[in-house]
Amino acid sequence: MKKILRSLLIGFTAVLMTACGSGSSSGDTEKEKTAETFLTAAETAKDMGLGWNLGNTMEAYDANGCEKSSYTWIPTKGQNKPSDYETCWGAPVTTQEMIDGVKAAGFKTVRIPVFWGNMMKNDGSWTIDKEYIGRVKEIVDYCLKDDLYAVVNIHHFDEFIIRRNDLENCKVIFDKLWTQIAEYFKDYSSKLVFEGYNEYLGGERFNENGELTKQSDSEGYVSTNALNQTFVDAVRKTGGNNAERVLILSGYWTNIDKTTSTRFVIPKDTAKDKLMVSVHYVDNAMYWQNQIGSEGWEKYTDGQIDLLVKAFSESRIPVFLGETTSRYPDSNFAPDAKYKTSSECLKIILEKLTAKGFVPVLWDVTDNFYSRSTNSVIDSKDAEVISALAKK
Repeated sequence: MKKILRSLLIGFTAVLMTACGSGSSSGDTEKEKTAETFLTAAETAKDMGLGWNLGNTMEAYDANGCEKSSYTWIPTKGQNKPSDYETCWGAPVTTQEMIDGVKAAGFKTVRIPVFWGNMMKNDGSWTIDKEYIGRVKEIVDYCLKDDLYAVVNIHHFDEFIIRRNDLENCKVIFDKLWTQIAEYFKDYSSKLVFEGYNEYLGGERFNENGELTKQSDSEGYVSTNALNQTFVDAVRKTGGNNAERVLILSGYWTNIDKTTSTRFVIPKDTAKDKLMVSVHYVDNAMYWQNQIGSEGWEKYTDGQIDLLVKAFSESRIPVFLGETTSRYPDSNFAPDAKYKTSSECLKIILEKLTAKGFVPVLWDVTDNFYSRSTNSVIDSKDAEVISALAKK
């Protein structure tokens, strides 16, 4: 009897285990593996830490004559392969080892500027070349393999388009571009962040005489706000993870004074709390006036930061400093500079920005701040600044 009961018990247990196991299909299991709760923009900004730009690389293109209206399309380089453009401004081909070194230095975010017009046919379709976007994917994958945030934007190609098209045509073109980019990456994790444009929203356009002419401020704000809305709408409509992905809005010229104006409008968004705003260089005016390191430099920087806090931080909209100075040449220091070295000024700026919850991303080109041959920060004092801040 005991043997019979034992056999029945074993069989019943097996049935129960099978039933429990079949409660979720293989599709459900896959969903469990890929399901992700997207952080808010504020939470993402906190997690992004310090950033570094892969500068003069994927945004490079044949720019000879680009300031002229006769520059109607982008010339091809070499064999018209992604590497021909990636290296045409002096950068080496990007490798996993380079990105590994960026992470080892203490950075948590890599901004990847991209000129999407390279290898694109001049047929009015604005179709991104498959091989070219595939190369962008490889670099994004390098970053994600190291658990870094990757920020992809439209860089310089926004300038090419805005100069040659009215607002309505710009909206159509940027919708096509961002729809393609977003569709291609829609299943990527929240570690991939999209930034709409670079520095050219509100920028100059060619008039009927082929001369670059400034837009009025009112026109500039209308176009800036419209193109940011176009960006958000294009990404969201592709669905997938793009429905909740954090997006970075580009400021008017990414200029702090213009972007913090009430005329700069945050787009409507179907996702909640998933937008950041990008501006560049909190000490830009002092840099070009050769006043780096002075008391005036510090006061000006604090004033620019205060503008950003009042316009965005107090409304829980994170600030993304998409380009922040990485190296200060001796020639840009004030004669009466209080702080006299580049590393010292870098430390001050980064501490000010991170204290406010901003995301500073150092602008860098080949072998300026970070060596792409040794895969390390070139100046040991700069390396110490990054490492110390990364540990906080």
